[in-house]
Amino acid sequence: MSRDINNKFWDEELETLPREELEKRQLADLQEIVKFAYENSPYYKRSFDETGVKPEDIKTLKDIQKFPFINKKTQRDTQGVGSFLGELAAVPEEDVVFISTSSGSTGVPTMSPFTKKDFDEFQDTESRWFWQIGMRPNDRYVHALNFSLYVGGPDVIGAQNLGALCIWGGTLPSERLLFVLKTYQPTVIWTSPSYAWQLGEKALKSGIDPKKDLNIKKIIVAGELGGSIDATRKAIEDIWGAEVYDFYGLSDIFGACAAMCEAKDGLHIAENHILVETIDIHTGEILEPGQVGELVFTTLRKHARPLIRFRTGDIGRIDNTKCSCGRTHGRIHILGRKDDMFIVSAVNVFPSDIEAVIREHNGITGEYLIRIFERDFTNKYAVEIEKNADNPKSDDEVAAEVTAALKARIGVKPARVVVRPDGGLDTRSEHKSRRVIDERTLDYSI
Repeated sequence: MSRDINNKFWDEELETLPREELEKRQLADLQEIVKFAYENSPYYKRSFDETGVKPEDIKTLKDIQKFPFINKKTQRDTQGVGSFLGELAAVPEEDVVFISTSSGSTGVPTMSPFTKKDFDEFQDTESRWFWQIGMRPNDRYVHALNFSLYVGGPDVIGAQNLGALCIWGGTLPSERLLFVLKTYQPTVIWTSPSYAWQLGEKALKSGIDPKKDLNIKKIIVAGELGGSIDATRKAIEDIWGAEVYDFYGLSDIFGACAAMCEAKDGLHIAENHILVETIDIHTGEILEPGQVGELVFTTLRKHARPLIRFRTGDIGRIDNTKCSCGRTHGRIHILGRKDDMFIVSAVNVFPSDIEAVIREHNGITGEYLIRIFERDFTNKYAVEIEKNADNPKSDDEVAAEVTAALKARIGVKPARVVVRPDGGLDTRSEHKSRRVIDERTLDYSI
């Protein structure tokens, strides 16, 4: 199928469906997948029977609220039980053509299996996101993501299916990756936001000006929140002279499930594949679209391992209004992980808010580390930053400025701001950067 490269849509009919028609399709897929899960997955059969619900109860999209939640613990507890794929799986192993695994950052790594149909639809969605940010067949694309069991690794196939020239970079050392960027002059790259920023800094320090010596026009970032933080996105764009687009994915579902468009007002989520709910993180109460809570996803078309009401642990909101770009699929706005959020003086604090302040502040490198600790049985936080080598201000002056900026943005100031020299923090990484250290000993589960 040939496509008009001037058409902004990969699949115009799907991407611009009127809301009523989109939800009609979602309902048909929801009814089918819930029935399929009940009939083929030992876990869902048992869970639905114990809860007293059955597939026939799905008459409207809201009827999904009658069904029980699952989460990462459900995946870990059922993995390998009864079969290699476990009790959540709804197909035999011979129908599975690919598996990825989670990083295991919140526990035992969990598998995500795909049938051939699952995988092909996954890659068609990736092609849609690539096209959405402006990638075309005449682009050269570097996929600088981990290929080792990571669900984002195969996303490069979506770019190939689009027709772009693809360079499977993987997790190359920065010096080698810069060599690739300078030698092959690719126009698009995908990596993490922290690494995109650090790679630009390394390029400048090695005598390479990303704006003049390289040809990167678009940078895709994922895996961390930075791409949806205006200040971080601008910092990366300023170094590279390129447009930055944030993508969002889950190992539990597939690579990029949502992506920015040119409006950069949230990330369009593939609602033909995912039904989105938002719930109160404490009570599980259903919230209206636009309200902030934990995002809950139900897969509508993934058959290898359907996820019915999966609590993602991500805090955010969904906007179902039509975007200025013309697309009708909802846009998610992610604020952070439930695991990362902490409370100080009754204020919910997200690392993303702290990052926004640090990235905007002049005279510091943009690197930071957050430490959460206890004092007198209450939560406190400290922030460590790096001062630019040419900053004439004293460490105390810089600390006072950053403290005031954090208080103004978040509503509660840090217990301390520690100023270190440029390069003094061990936060630079070829992949995701660890920026939050929780030193608390009491149970602060939320």
